[in-house]
Amino acid sequence: MKLLFIGDICGKPGRELLRRGLAGLAAHHQVDLVIANVENAAAGFGITPALADDLAGYGVAVMTTGNHVWDKKEIYPYFAQNPRLLRPANFPAGAPGRGSIVVPASNGVPVGVINAMGRVFMTPLDDPFKTVLDEIAAVKTEAAVVFVDFHAEATSEKVAMGWHLDGRVTAIVGTHTHVQTADERVLPNGTAYITDVGFTGPHDSVIGVEREPAVNRFLTGMPQRFETATANPRLNGVVVTCDAATGRASAIERINVSAAELDALAESVSAARG
Repeated sequence: MKLLFIGDICGKPGRELLRRGLAGLAAHHQVDLVIANVENAAAGFGITPALADDLAGYGVAVMTTGNHVWDKKEIYPYFAQNPRLLRPANFPAGAPGRGSIVVPASNGVPVGVINAMGRVFMTPLDDPFKTVLDEIAAVKTEAAVVFVDFHAEATSEKVAMGWHLDGRVTAIVGTHTHVQTADERVLPNGTAYITDVGFTGPHDSVIGVEREPAVNRFLTGMPQRFETATANPRLNGVVVTCDAATGRASAIERINVSAAELDALAESVSAARG
């Protein structure tokens, strides 16, 4: 079976890519389940209930988040209404929502999805290395296939988590930096890994925001108003192929496509269906 994970959806440009192209992309790769990080979906900062509903309507089965999860206060009660929206599992007790879920893929196979957040150069939370083991134990009572989104800044922390989970989960992918890395591989014990999936949004930008204010911030050290950029929207993601019975991954493929390429995929899928 195949799982598609989409890197951090950034603002309207990122959402629009999913609206116009997710169905075609998923069909082209014969995907059984779509997971996406949505913590930047609302103009780059957080997620709202309406936008979460929109993304689910486009075909996203499970939504993960990270350090921007609480940016829009109206999302707090939504976690109780829609358990398919996750927040990092290692937030302290009392935070709204949950950090894992088991959902059926389109082929009926149960898939556990876990969201965790790193602590290096980020808000100090509970230990993700311990927390993720507890979450894995919980979801494995129902699912052999387990997918982890580790939202973290430091490459070293992500790589360490990859080795920590090798053989324990189907895939662990990094998010947060918005720069897709080229180190995708299946680790020796059958876990698919990539340090960062990248982001889905405007790539002629500084990790999603307009270039000039970002450059000026570095040049002057003065506060700037950041707006979501619009140029060159691209969808970043990975497709993980795995054994539904054992949960072992056999392949991981990077996705980095433009809006035009998504449109072409949709047209080819439509033509093939007649």
